[in-house]
Amino acid sequence: MRVNSEHSVRHKSQRLADLKSKTAELERELDDVRTLLRGEVDRPYDGTAYYGPDRPPQSRTETLINLGRYSSYRTGLSRGQKAAIGLVILAVAIIVLALLLSGGGASWPASVATVQSQISKACQNPDVVSEPDQVNFACNQATRQVLWVFALMTSGDNPDFNDPASGRLGLEPVTPALGGQVAWSLNLHHPYNPFNPLDSLQVAARAINSIIGGATVIGANGKSVVQPGLEGSAANCLRYTGSAALTARDGYPPLCASPMTSVAGQGALVADVYQRWMVGAAPGAAQNAAVLFENSNNPGDAQVQAILQQLPGAKRSS
Repeated sequence: MRVNSEHSVRHKSQRLADLKSKTAELERELDDVRTLLRGEVDRPYDGTAYYGPDRPPQSRTETLINLGRYSSYRTGLSRGQKAAIGLVILAVAIIVLALLLSGGGASWPASVATVQSQISKACQNPDVVSEPDQVNFACNQATRQVLWVFALMTSGDNPDFNDPASGRLGLEPVTPALGGQVAWSLNLHHPYNPFNPLDSLQVAARAINSIIGGATVIGANGKSVVQPGLEGSAANCLRYTGSAALTARDGYPPLCASPMTSVAGQGALVADVYQRWMVGAAPGAAQNAAVLFENSNNPGDAQVQAILQQLPGAKRSS
């Protein structure tokens, strides 16, 4: 974990150094272009093709050979001037792009890249989907950032996290006993280990998907009971999708009939999931989780930076 984090930091530092070097090079070239353009614009013309006080008058033939017909460039910019202006525009565009790519130094903590790699492995387990509705919000390629965002919020994306006050271990905010029960349904090939990031992420994925899509559990009478998830409420579906319509199938928890495609709708879902996933979480913390989720590709966002400064072990990496 430490080796991967150090490699990620070195990679980002090297990329930023390369961008700064390229920017400096482009700025030097831009200065050369400005000098060239200034010479083109300031060069005088008095009707006899006489350039400056130190050069003798040229014959008409020599003038045409060296400079072309006067009327061909009198009413507009010369090709040299146009080329110079084009180079200026191109250089400025490249510099702006370089600055944008560098992100002004803002980035996610180095641990995020490590956990993202672990999520790719954990999500290969087909049993993380909810039963029986097969909801897979936690490992869907477009929304799987919910896993590292939740882990970042609660443990700084540190799989060795240990909070004696709350008893929380690893990335997943459940007791080892409850984690073991969930792990059994995931067909893990070894006992659940809260300090193993793959175990934690798979258990978290299954829990998140069950919170959203509902689950089949064994009731007190020993019989299977189908419990609806967050999508089993028409009011919730209206918030998440813009439509209160629900599906209705015998033996299956109800789900939102319309797809959840808007960023705002997904953010509302993430906030609701967080409050159930992290028992006792304050509404403000749930909203912070939604902000990080919605800005997973924009660590430079002002709200994101403010949230990161409040998270223990999750300070901004420059």
